Amino acid sequence: MQAGALAGMAVAVVATGLVWFQWPQGGGGAGLLPYEDAQAVERGRVLYGEHCAACHGPELQGEPDWQVPDAEGYLPAPPHDASGHSWHHDDRLLIRLTLQGTAAVIGGGYRSRMPGFEDVLSEAQVREVLAFIKSTWPDEIIQRHNALNAGAPEQGR
Repeated sequence: MQAGALAGMAVAVVATGLVWFQWPQGGGGAGLLPYEDAQAVERGRVLYGEHCAACHGPELQGEPDWQVPDAEGYLPAPPHDASGHSWHHDDRLLIRLTLQGTAAVIGGGYRSRMPGFEDVLSEAQVREVLAFIKSTWPDEIIQRHNALNAGAPEQGR
């Protein structure tokens, strides 16, 4: 394995761990994304095209070599399709990452070009974008994500 790929994987593991250990303890999180609501999904599709596709791709494919940091130490935009890692995170974390930006949520000097959208999109709009993304996943991945949400700790806001 190349050193860059190994470094990228290490950054991703550490970042995930930092987010998990900063998580307040609490009860289970219910699914918050209206991925079965066709109108919400359509609104989310349009918003994704306007605000997300430039980096994450029109087909949710992400940027090439998304697990390998670039020359400046930033990880490229990951895919949001089933090949990516979005579905490994519960709804509350996905909403928070989208509203506040990756670096702000993870902290610890983590570098990301993912901005926060809280001044651009409402939380309801972010939920619709994420619902669109989730609606594209295979049933097995949706079921796994729903199970993750059922056991996710509550996130205080």
